[in-house]
Amino acid sequence: MTQKVALIGAGAMGGAIGQRLAKTGNQLMVFDLDAGKVAELVGHGAIAASSAAEAAAASDYVITSLNAPRIVDLAVFGEGGVAEGAKPGTLIIDMSSIDPEATKDLAARAAEKDLRWVDSPLSGGAPKALIGELTLMAGGTAEDVADAHNVLQHVATNYTHMGSVGAGQTTKLINQVLCGLNFLAVAEATQLALDAGVDAAKIPTALKGGRADSAILQEYMPRYVEKDYRRTGRIDNMVKDLNGAQDLARRTDTAMPMTAICAEVHRLLTAAGLGGEDQAALMEYFAGPAALPE
Repeated sequence: MTQKVALIGAGAMGGAIGQRLAKTGNQLMVFDLDAGKVAELVGHGAIAASSAAEAAAASDYVITSLNAPRIVDLAVFGEGGVAEGAKPGTLIIDMSSIDPEATKDLAARAAEKDLRWVDSPLSGGAPKALIGELTLMAGGTAEDVADAHNVLQHVATNYTHMGSVGAGQTTKLINQVLCGLNFLAVAEATQLALDAGVDAAKIPTALKGGRADSAILQEYMPRYVEKDYRRTGRIDNMVKDLNGAQDLARRTDTAMPMTAICAEVHRLLTAAGLGGEDQAALMEYFAGPAALPE
């Protein structure tokens, strides 16, 4: 069934989600402050909107894919925002990765305007979005989460209702703790293999199916070896998410010593000017200073 969907935010992640939604036959209206990003999605069959309000007015579902609570707030409640144009009952699906408490506040304000809210952050990145194989963790009422699946089934193969609004964002923070630690562990192990004279490129095959195996080992150890820094994510985005996890840990009195170390390594690389690079650039922490490829 064709769905009428507005997409607010067409960056690397939003753009991939938009491409997939257009490809699977949804009527997609897109708004982003970057006209070039909008034009790219128009090339894939989307319709350009002059504002978030215009996109929302023509849609039954609004997906936001943005980078911070403040930006989501402006996109939804600011001048020309979603709330200005959306019909009563419109479902907002926030696929951004933001703070759970901010999410609860945004959802409460949306409810005052008779708008529904599901937080559905993701794991898998743009490559998985393009082929419809994202992992999504959703927060909201059972009815709204089920309704959101009418759209999200086009981009995800794993969709789990985690609880009330904010539960999806909390689960995403846990996901990022696991990913951040794994990225760092695999980078460290790669450097040890290189220093010890072992063919590190063979290690993912050698360990496949064992207890040390993981998707990150299989994808990233070869990239670490080759210093393949093609961007599928950003180190500074991981800093944002690990900061969020540490904030949550402080609120819950949870000890997270390994996460603290992981966050500091990511902050060091960001301070060194590598924040915009992919996680593969973690090798620079272990290998020492080196010029990044153009």
